[in-house]
Amino acid sequence: MAQKLTSFRPYALAALRIALGLVVFSFGVAKVLHFHPGPFTPPTGSLIWSAGLIELVAGFLFLIGYQTRIAAFILSGEMAAAYFIAHLPQSFFPTENGGYAAAVYCFVFLYFVTAGAGPLSVDATLGKD
Repeated sequence: MAQKLTSFRPYALAALRIALGLVVFSFGVAKVLHFHPGPFTPPTGSLIWSAGLIELVAGFLFLIGYQTRIAAFILSGEMAAAYFIAHLPQSFFPTENGGYAAAVYCFVFLYFVTAGAGPLSVDATLGKD
């Protein structure tokens, strides 16, 4: 059973990349393009808007799996910066400062820097993964 499940590992990696990419890309779309923004309507040129621009561009590249390792590295850094800038000053503990998502995303993106995009990606199609 474990061997059969192991054969699906690359596709699970690709599914995780696509799901995570959709989430991050949607935040970028909300912050920059104001499409279904909810509370995410920062002023153009602000720090949060700039983060949204990174999420829009790098999130899309990550979503489709193109230059995935570079996009994941940038997004990992953005999430680390978000934690240290927005959450850490409130408290060290993610349960108290609301930074649990930023902390988890940071390390998931860091994993993709080492793992690559998986088989369902532009990188795999171009033979660069």
